[in-house]
Amino acid sequence: MNDTLLESDIPDLECVHRGKVRDLYRVDDDHWLMVTTDRLSAFDVILPTPVPDKGRVLTAITVYWMRRIERELGIPNQLTDIPLAEVVPDPGVRAPLEGRSLVVRRLEALPVEAVVRGYLIGSGWKDYQATGAVCGLPLPPGLELAGALPEPLFTPSTKAAVGDHDENVDFDHVAAAIGEERAREVRDASIAIYNLAREHAAARGIIIADTKFEFGLDREGRLHLIDEVLTPDSSRFWPADEYTPGRSPASFDKQYVRDYLETLDWDKTAPGPALPAEIAEQTAARYREALERLTGSPLDRS
Repeated sequence: MNDTLLESDIPDLECVHRGKVRDLYRVDDDHWLMVTTDRLSAFDVILPTPVPDKGRVLTAITVYWMRRIERELGIPNQLTDIPLAEVVPDPGVRAPLEGRSLVVRRLEALPVEAVVRGYLIGSGWKDYQATGAVCGLPLPPGLELAGALPEPLFTPSTKAAVGDHDENVDFDHVAAAIGEERAREVRDASIAIYNLAREHAAARGIIIADTKFEFGLDREGRLHLIDEVLTPDSSRFWPADEYTPGRSPASFDKQYVRDYLETLDWDKTAPGPALPAEIAEQTAARYREALERLTGSPLDRS
């Protein structure tokens, strides 16, 4: 794991935020440098073991989707054409950042996780069992665990700080936070993106059970797609050939790590346990496979 990156270090740039996976640096008044590390969090705890290639996979998938979504749906994003070398000229500092870093536009992030669900799993399943609804949206009785929903649902959540849990909320909560017109715009964009991606992935043997998006505004108030898009970290990807309603399917995401951690005597609070090398590598293999299936190209390490 010599080529992994657990935490970035750029001496000439101010680090303004370290999230669960991404480190954000200030370039100037209009741009950030977003570095996607190989950190992995589980149960909202950052683990001490990096996952090989994870940052590069997430970056490649995000760029693929952002460009396609802008081209096909007309939804702009935070990407720029500014090369990494322009903001990190030192080759030694730049080397570990290659393939995992993007110079992005500095936008005003909206305080909402825009979650879209196409299948009933996770917190949505728990909500349905308790109330017969998800985020206040009533559903027919008798739906199964991991069953397909009648139509994709916009089920937003709050944006929690590192170490805290997101909280599912209803549409009215979002409307109160950002205005009803903006909330409708976010909802409609999120569902349109999900439908585009769901059809694309299905043709490649992947079911996108659910996903979450983040949006930001430019100075003119125009909505932009930001952060990460349709990655194994922000989505549940299920192999279609292993999918059976009524049970929790295998996945391309970090569920493999969660399942391993459930076998340990760990109370799910920090610090998290180290992962065996084989668990980290098998997780990395799932991420790489998701990239290849979705984009049609293997990871480029050049």
